[in-house]
Amino acid sequence: MSSQNESPGLSSGLVDPAAYHSWYETPRGAWIAEQELGLMLSLLRPHPARLLLDVGCGTGWFSSRFADTGLGVIGLDPDVLALRFARQRDGRIGCIKGQAEALPFADAAFDYVAAVTSLCFVSDPILALREMWRVSGQAVVLGLLHRHSLLWLRKRGRGSYRGARWDLLDEVRCWTRELAPAPNIQAGWAVFLPSGGTIARNIEAFLPNQLPIGSFLAVCLRRQ
Repeated sequence: MSSQNESPGLSSGLVDPAAYHSWYETPRGAWIAEQELGLMLSLLRPHPARLLLDVGCGTGWFSSRFADTGLGVIGLDPDVLALRFARQRDGRIGCIKGQAEALPFADAAFDYVAAVTSLCFVSDPILALREMWRVSGQAVVLGLLHRHSLLWLRKRGRGSYRGARWDLLDEVRCWTRELAPAPNIQAGWAVFLPSGGTIARNIEAFLPNQLPIGSFLAVCLRRQ
């Protein structure tokens, strides 16, 4: 679920999953989501035919794109309407109702776990991350709203961003202190100019992913 979305109901469940999902079909929405996906995949480097859990999958846009890489994908979300929409839209995705803080799976049940801006609305990200690390056999990739960004300056506390937490890499590193074994951590940033216009897209192509001012922060935690 991408919080770049301006659709209603993002912070409190999807009132209309179809309306929410339609944002990904707009030029701006498609561009932003592709930047986020590309960054996460570059960090995760998943092997095809492995299994991934998408925590907070929402309507399943990212779940489908993960499946496009050859992964088997299970989407988990507390919103039954969003899950129903995701299941009807893409039969490749298995959909399970659940909470990030109490994942209903055995240890190392998945090769990979992803959470695309879903942790931004979880009150205890440390507990959720501990659960994701527990059920992952190889790596966890997080997509987060980044506080040191133009998007934060413009949108914090407003509209669909009301109630969202905006994170920093140093804070995420603190979340990992209780994880065992300790992960190898890699990170990158994207969507530096969230307007998504022609100028923004051209500039994005020349900015390095290690520039820590993008509105999207991706963090990959890999077992060593």
